[in-house]
Amino acid sequence: MLIRPVEERDLDQLHELAQLTQYGLTTLPKDRATFEKRVRQSLRAFEDLNDADPQGQLYLFVMEDMSSKKVVGTCGIVSKVGGFKPFYAFRVETEIQESHTLGSRHEHQVLHLIKNHDGPTEIGSLFLHPEFRGGGNGRVLSLSRFLFLAEYPQLFEQKVIAEMRGVVDEAGHSPFWEAFGVHFFGIDFPNADMLSLINKDFIEELIPRHPVYVDLLSPEAQASVANVHPNTIPARRLLESEGFAYDSLVDIFEAGPVLHSPLKDIRTVKQSRVLPVVSIESALGEDSLLAIVSAQDHQYFRASSGKIIETSHGLVLESQLANELQLAVGHSVRFAPLKASG
Repeated sequence: MLIRPVEERDLDQLHELAQLTQYGLTTLPKDRATFEKRVRQSLRAFEDLNDADPQGQLYLFVMEDMSSKKVVGTCGIVSKVGGFKPFYAFRVETEIQESHTLGSRHEHQVLHLIKNHDGPTEIGSLFLHPEFRGGGNGRVLSLSRFLFLAEYPQLFEQKVIAEMRGVVDEAGHSPFWEAFGVHFFGIDFPNADMLSLINKDFIEELIPRHPVYVDLLSPEAQASVANVHPNTIPARRLLESEGFAYDSLVDIFEAGPVLHSPLKDIRTVKQSRVLPVVSIESALGEDSLLAIVSAQDHQYFRASSGKIIETSHGLVLESQLANELQLAVGHSVRFAPLKASG
């Protein structure tokens, strides 16, 4: 499995991949025209990796099965959210009310709208073909983004967020949207979610400015606040193992949690290092380390996973990994353990 920047030749396969997604994964749109626009944005972003000013550039990656040359997954990074079009979210706060007359004390969850014009970097667009899930493919695809962040920290903000897909069923029904959003926007959740990718003006025009008391919503909507779609639970656990944490922000449409981490504190970023390749061998023994490895030649980033051995002079790679990454002795690579120790 090879992770590399998206190319124009991937469009047909990516469009087919997008048809397998469920509602709530707007960053992988099923509409081909929208997807083509995102691919063009990514191609422009990869043209100049020396620009140190994050302005909302989109970096899209694909996972390619090298044996079949089939695109089986995708993921992405937005260098900065906000800007002219703000980043919207609800902050979940606890409000305490007491009555000495009644001798009672009540805690209420309250949603406060925030608008951030100078937002952080965002990771997203993570999707893997169902037939290729398992075997660590999802982990490698997700962590590849962090090796790219580590390689080009100047392109990104110091804080990184991930908007996790909230509770939405296969028919596109969101308990939170039905209890709240539909009353203000007048459209169903799938249309609102897709429109937010194309034009966010309707959010500014229609979203209420006053706090929202969660207690006034339906029980199903209350239970969905800061919870994720069942298929998103593994992705959330992986990010939490990398140092991401929930910090009281939720999505304004389906109330999925927003996780965050300082870029420098992401486990893969922090543990990654750059060393030269000193040897390539057909098979490595039990003393080898399973790692994610990235290479960068002529602004062409690529990543994969495999066995390595670290020596005092550099890295020994297994031949399959070296072939996938087009590496030879003398090339430098960035690497990190595939999993956190302990």
